[in-house]
Amino acid sequence: MSASLLEKETAKQRPLHILGPQCLTSWLAAVPAQQAAFVTDAGFAGKRGQALLVPRPDAPPVALLGCGDAADAFALGDGARHLPEGDYKLAFAPAAIERTALALAWQMGAYQFDRYKKEDGRAPAQLYIHAARRDEARDEAAAVYLARDLVNTPANDLGTEALADAVKALAKDFDATYRVCVGDDLLKENYPLVHAVGRASTHAPRLAELHWGKKNAPRIAIVGKGVVFDTGGLDIKAAQYMRLMKKDMGGAANALALARLIMSAGLNVRLHVVIPIVDNAIAGNAYRPGDVLPSRKGLSVEIDNTDAEGRLVLADALCRASEDKPELLVDFATLTGAARVALGPELAPFYTDDDVLAADLQGAAAQVGDPVWRMPLWSGYDKLLDSPIADICHTASSPMAGSVTAALFLRRFVSAQSWLHFDIFAWVASPRPGHPKGGDAQGPRAVFAMLKARYG
Repeated sequence: MSASLLEKETAKQRPLHILGPQCLTSWLAAVPAQQAAFVTDAGFAGKRGQALLVPRPDAPPVALLGCGDAADAFALGDGARHLPEGDYKLAFAPAAIERTALALAWQMGAYQFDRYKKEDGRAPAQLYIHAARRDEARDEAAAVYLARDLVNTPANDLGTEALADAVKALAKDFDATYRVCVGDDLLKENYPLVHAVGRASTHAPRLAELHWGKKNAPRIAIVGKGVVFDTGGLDIKAAQYMRLMKKDMGGAANALALARLIMSAGLNVRLHVVIPIVDNAIAGNAYRPGDVLPSRKGLSVEIDNTDAEGRLVLADALCRASEDKPELLVDFATLTGAARVALGPELAPFYTDDDVLAADLQGAAAQVGDPVWRMPLWSGYDKLLDSPIADICHTASSPMAGSVTAALFLRRFVSAQSWLHFDIFAWVASPRPGHPKGGDAQGPRAVFAMLKARYG
């Protein structure tokens, strides 16, 4: 966890002024002429991303950070990288920039994945923000960092056992109950689809569960797709599509991020986390196109393409999560390329039949700067999942609406009061403020804000 957010104010910290073009004009008029000339000569105009240290005699330099015309805390998420390393204290920012949001954005941009290599040899700038709720911002940043660290770790170090251990470690941190079902025990405990997808790997498939909270509290379930690497199975992926498949457990990473947020805030819920964990590998015992497999729910499933493995492991996990009758079931999955075609990499698509839930989520997402977009569970496409020899085919007979039909397949295995499905990317290919290149959290902060309003 980055120490980019300082706890106390000291005299040695450089005062930081966050200025847009209009605020800059007023600031220049109020400072000594020599400082104003220095700023003007340096070309600082208050544009977003501009940073400048202004020397002062016998005092720490003044730091300027441009915010542009938009007073948006998350637009300043790369401030810790734009400013030279050192300690700062916020002296001024436009009133519209909420201080706790700024504290979170600052930490999100300060993130470095340095397990294997130091990123650039310098530490992020550290900032003290007087009016920020620092503990709250740190807790949210820790959840984002958890998701990013898991997604960024390659499969040689994050195999099926290691991902299950991450669930176990989270359970230990919050005194939650943990159990895991491994290998052929999945068949004994009726998780046939999880077993089928993962059986070809030398890394045994497993299903990890976490329980937390008071037994009489409202039940919330979270499911996350944990495919630690996806070759595509016998329908093997082309090399350019396999390159990033270490991130195919991004759904599990985001599910654990949300679980961490819920537990660290102590929400009044009974939490159940279910993570199906597999390595979709290739061997003589791999499942095949044309196979008909049983599922935990009792539905027979015809296999069309082994590269659509995520919905299979989720089917058993969603069925298990539904059995405890939660009033809300949330799942996260890096499920379809069709979702990226529809909405691109930055906007997290979600599906639900619950209009109130959708409205609450979209409102919360806008409030906390975690963008989401509702997609349609269009029942007219259900017939595309028909199979002539099984209860259901696991992919649609048409290549169109691929994200929708994947969600419709999953819906067959859900029996919770309300269900929320995310089809996320969990990756940043082109860095932007607060989102360095690499693994990312998409949706957990929005869902948490909604849950906090309901159960906080």
